Amino acid sequence: MAAPRKLRTSKPSRSLAVTKDKKAQISPGAVISFGADICNDLLAAEQREWLVTNGIGGFASGTVIGSATRRYHGLLIAALIPPGERKFLVGGFDAVATVSGKTYELATHRWASGAVVPQGYLAIQSFRLDGAIPVWTFLAGSARIEKRVWMQYGENTTFVQYSVVDCPAPSSVDLEVKALVNYRDFHSATHAGDWRMRIEAFENGACVTAFDGAVPFYLRSALATCELQHVWYRDFFFPRENERGLDDREDQLFAASFHAQLGKGESVTIVCSTEKDATLDGPAALKNELKRQSKVLSTATKLLRSDSGETTSSWLSQLVLAADQFLVKRPLPSRPAGKTIIAGYHWFGDWGRDTMIALPGLALTTGQTDVAQQILLAFSRFVDGGMLPNNFPDSGALPEYNTIDATLWYFEAIRQYFAETRDIATLQKLFPILAKIISAHVKGTRYNIHVDAVDGLLYGGAPGVQLTWMDAKIGDWVVTPRTGKPVEISALWINALESMAQFSRVLNMPGQDYQRLSLKAKSNFSRFWNAERNCCFDVIDAPGIGNDPTLRPNQIFAVSLSASLLPFEQQRAVVDACASQLLTPFGLRSLAPGERGYKGSYSGSPGDRDAIYHQGLVWSWLQGPFALAHYRAYKDRVAALRFLEPLAKAIDTYGLGTLAEIFEGDAPHRPRGCIAQAWTVGEVLRAWKELQCAPA
Repeated sequence: MAAPRKLRTSKPSRSLAVTKDKKAQISPGAVISFGADICNDLLAAEQREWLVTNGIGGFASGTVIGSATRRYHGLLIAALIPPGERKFLVGGFDAVATVSGKTYELATHRWASGAVVPQGYLAIQSFRLDGAIPVWTFLAGSARIEKRVWMQYGENTTFVQYSVVDCPAPSSVDLEVKALVNYRDFHSATHAGDWRMRIEAFENGACVTAFDGAVPFYLRSALATCELQHVWYRDFFFPRENERGLDDREDQLFAASFHAQLGKGESVTIVCSTEKDATLDGPAALKNELKRQSKVLSTATKLLRSDSGETTSSWLSQLVLAADQFLVKRPLPSRPAGKTIIAGYHWFGDWGRDTMIALPGLALTTGQTDVAQQILLAFSRFVDGGMLPNNFPDSGALPEYNTIDATLWYFEAIRQYFAETRDIATLQKLFPILAKIISAHVKGTRYNIHVDAVDGLLYGGAPGVQLTWMDAKIGDWVVTPRTGKPVEISALWINALESMAQFSRVLNMPGQDYQRLSLKAKSNFSRFWNAERNCCFDVIDAPGIGNDPTLRPNQIFAVSLSASLLPFEQQRAVVDACASQLLTPFGLRSLAPGERGYKGSYSGSPGDRDAIYHQGLVWSWLQGPFALAHYRAYKDRVAALRFLEPLAKAIDTYGLGTLAEIFEGDAPHRPRGCIAQAWTVGEVLRAWKELQCAPA
């Protein structure tokens, strides 16, 4: 083995500071921070997961202790065709530090045998997020070692940096880092058999080619020596996948080992990338990423500062960085700067519905109006038959159009965009498309989606198709079909018509037809009122049912949307009904306890979980609309803001610095589903900003 080259000295990066200086950078500092009491507790630390992203759909993620509990935990999950075609390439780096002749394991793994080996988590002194960058401090004898993980924005490149913060002379740290690699669809798991990858020497490291035709990727370091390896480590165990009823075992390939000798104040960075010319300058890359994150926070100044100029709650800053993780590139032939929104990490791609619901909070609230514009324009290219796509398959297949509400949320996103920017030029580009959408709905489009000529309300549904956001389906069974006229769909339809009438006035275009359609639908919205239960029916004119009195949260949009659809007393009654039976600290239940089919826990096989997905689980994104509806009904800003506070405290319990997709309906309401969900983060930020600007 060649002797390691002399390492450059670099001071450990400081957390960006929150300051009253208007020209200074704004940052949350260490909002998320744990000591040894959490880090040395295997089960507690494994419940907490970090996430870093690259702005094109790729990511790295893991647990606080470094053990992979999901198939999605790894250092490089690359988006080969942004934001899709995601491949799991690098599973992890196993580091061993030798100080004064004694070795210290810094990695942790679970195995199918039940063993936890090595137990590097016992050496973790602390963990924190520096902005959105995870930082570990390990104690290895007399040495303290910091580890950081981040990605190059716009590139499938991950940096892992080890820095010796303290090591009394004349001691030094001999560091060995083993790189574990893979090559698979990020939803699957590898059982290697006799698979032999091609591992070749490359400048400053190694090139890995999994098989002929596979995209090569690179493991490199400017300041460490590299030795090629080819050893399969078999039967890693993923506890979370076991809980989800999925394949819970995996093989990974030990492909290369890196060696470096570090003194106090020195660092080494190992880079894994699909780019053969990715920068190897770790300190410069880290500085650039921290600067980029600081710019994201500075852009959100209006959200982060109160009227007095003081910085507001630090959790908001952390959520602004979380919001940025969902905003990614979707280049189109005619629009290379196209953008979209990843619906949730780890496993979702970009969905039309989720994108339009989340966009105002993720992009407008945070000051990234240019990103919002690119998303709205990019999605306009995919309108077909008057409908926006429901989702874009990760494999790159054609988009699917099985949604009734994505298109209606598009109108609301555009309405909020225009209210924020007064961008006439973009509105002019979108208006003809919006006009065709309205026309298609009036005439009728896919899945029997059409305006009922009698009452002006929107009807939709067909056998075997799930069209609303309550979209769970198992085989041919649609769990919550909601065929007919769902309450939030007609509310969104009227909202879209009102928006079109407004846009017509702004652009000096004829808008009488939109106003006429809106007036007719509004005059008949009273059909949703269920006087017996003093709240709204969830669906009216449902085949074989008539009017469905099931208490679900969808009626909250009849109060929270800008269009006024109910008399004041009925607005209060809707809010009260949701508050009394659906409200939890973390969102609204999808079904009230006591209703037939209610399930308050979430476990079992994929089929078991899909069957209860909208049958009582708490959906956090609904907390924003509920808080806004409560304010409309009661005009108490302080009370409305309090509904958001429990979610503010939840950013250090599951997905660190971000917010979960769902919580269980029964106490203690454990977080479940995606660790980071776009519309949850977006709606909390949007509601917070709107309430801060509302009269007290």
